[in-house]
Amino acid sequence: MESHSAEEDRAAFAERVYADSAALMDALAEHVIAALAEALASRGTASLVVAGGRTPIPLFERLSRATLDWARVQITLTDERVVPVSDPASNERLVREHLLRGEAAAACFIGLMHEAVDDRARATAAWRALAAVPRPFDVVVPGMGEDGHFASLFPGAPALAAALDVHAAPACVAMPAPVAPHARLSLNLAALLDARLVLLPIIGATKARVFRRASAPGAVDAPPIAALLGQRTVRVVVYRSDV
Repeated sequence: MESHSAEEDRAAFAERVYADSAALMDALAEHVIAALAEALASRGTASLVVAGGRTPIPLFERLSRATLDWARVQITLTDERVVPVSDPASNERLVREHLLRGEAAAACFIGLMHEAVDDRARATAAWRALAAVPRPFDVVVPGMGEDGHFASLFPGAPALAAALDVHAAPACVAMPAPVAPHARLSLNLAALLDARLVLLPIIGATKARVFRRASAPGAVDAPPIAALLGQRTVRVVVYRSDV
């Protein structure tokens, strides 16, 4: 397992900076693999929660080549767009195309999309399906958008405050998004923090500026990611590259 310093343990989060995104993804993949291997050795199973979007594709491709007992690894998503899994916008489709192949094809994937009468019922069904995954999750790798959202917890969303409540019951919730497709499913912050380790990649100058604003003490009008960075329940390691 990757070592970390006493300073990192005392901080709300640890920050590791890399010269470019390739070096970042190499290190991030190594950390994820080590954490999963430790979980397999300690508990016989392991769980990995990942984000969608384009940013994690290089991570997925690295993980897909890793030698692990993937048949004992369960994988799910931090969030999902309410679209058919065949849709190019589907996070499940992205994971199946870039992660669940090669060595990692043997992993057990649990998606968030379910047939339901409405998005709230769909979120309930998704969380019920995730009951099959032992918690705390071993590794959670959320993403962060340029507006400071993570998972599908967007600034200004009507249900944002409840979704960011660390004292809420862990759940999957229905969330609107500011751009199409508007309907999303997302794990709330309490669910994302029901984890042993959170690894957050921040890539590019724009996202780096948002991260610095969100992590500044006493930040005013802080974006949603500040709630993840400011909590001290779970160790968060930020992997940052400004290019």
